[in-house]
Amino acid sequence: MTERVLVVDDSSFQRTVVRDALEDPFEVVGEAENGAEAVELFEAYEPDAVSMDVVMPEMTGIEATAAIKDRWADAVIVMCTSVDQQEKMMEAVKAGADGYVTKPVDADELVPEMQSHLE
Repeated sequence: MTERVLVVDDSSFQRTVVRDALEDPFEVVGEAENGAEAVELFEAYEPDAVSMDVVMPEMTGIEATAAIKDRWADAVIVMCTSVDQQEKMMEAVKAGADGYVTKPVDADELVPEMQSHLE
């Protein structure tokens, strides 16, 4: 069975890059442009994994990660972040993030990172 993923990023360009990287080995079930929308779509689709941006309007990726993990502890969440956001990555790990990749997102990094947490 193909794992289902949700792509979350406030940049439509980044969502396209991440979706394109993930849609071959996975089924992309939805895309969200902020953390609040991510939580809503997670509840609606209950995907196996989420690719989550860190800095977004309305609700950050860290807040969304905490909200999702609070209700679905086994959800796999991989953060996508800029290299200069190491402090935010520590916050994301505390919120329950399973892993991370740096932007610009590279399919050769994102796919194995996601797969390693789904096994």
